[in-house]
Amino acid sequence: MPPVGEVEFDGVPKTWAANNGSWADMGIALGQKPPDAVYLASRYHTQYYDDIPGVSVDKSDMISLWEGELNPEEFLELSESVDLFVNDPNFILGRTDSWTQEDIDRIEATGTPFFGNSSFSTGYEWHDYEYLTLYEAFEKLAQVFQETDRYEAFERLHADFQSNVADIVPPEGQRPSVAIMWATEGSLGSVSPYLIGEGTSFKQWRDLEVTDAFANTDVRDFHNRRGSVDYETLLEIDPDIILFRGQEAKTAEEFQNAIVSQMENDSVASELTAVQNGDVYRGGPLYQGPITNLAVTERAAKQIYDVEVDLYDREEVSDIVNGDY
Repeated sequence: MPPVGEVEFDGVPKTWAANNGSWADMGIALGQKPPDAVYLASRYHTQYYDDIPGVSVDKSDMISLWEGELNPEEFLELSESVDLFVNDPNFILGRTDSWTQEDIDRIEATGTPFFGNSSFSTGYEWHDYEYLTLYEAFEKLAQVFQETDRYEAFERLHADFQSNVADIVPPEGQRPSVAIMWATEGSLGSVSPYLIGEGTSFKQWRDLEVTDAFANTDVRDFHNRRGSVDYETLLEIDPDIILFRGQEAKTAEEFQNAIVSQMENDSVASELTAVQNGDVYRGGPLYQGPITNLAVTERAAKQIYDVEVDLYDREEVSDIVNGDY
């Protein structure tokens, strides 16, 4: 796997740590125990498993590695109890000034290797190697855990799912314009826009073939150019649908009370078509694995295309995770 190259194991890893919810979700899909640690446990949204019988994850003891700052010593300590870091080492080096390649080498010298690729976004300048799609990365991890049969079962389910998604996508001229942004309750007057890109975090929007409301404007993408957008600019663009990331820990009702109600009470935001039509929604997570992707794509389809149809079989997902396939 780029950038770590070929990684060999004496046996199948039994314990592991994960970069983010994408990899954590892949492990669950492959029938593994949850990772002992992730960068931010708060961004591993395990509520997506609630609709899948026999699948659940308890995060109460899961370590968050990025509580203030990544610490090499914490990785060294963790290497005594985990067999694998499913982390892109370049992500660590690119996101903090306190690490060096010597820190990576020192951790790997303990016998716990790094194995990962930062594919959730394509906006990092330091990522000068091949990006992997969700299922390319998933297949690599399946080889590590020796669970290629489970991967292939998910691949078949995903192919059926993609066909179901394609069936509900309307002709091009009938697809809504969508604005995806990151916001908190205190930052709604100036929010961070995301242009739909090639990373795995945008997979549901690419598959649903929505029109990116920011694509043909002067709005700068937040992820790689740190752009921002205010209500006045948003009103000039006036997207059909507004989606806010950073809100996945909230229920739909909590999101309505915390975010949408503010917009409804603002003199400018209340003029937005999406606000007037009730088309402001939670925008999905940054990190998606195979199970998460099924859940958030189906939710997005219901939001933007107003369909009430199950796009995947929850029982089939449960069967694969639990080895009954």
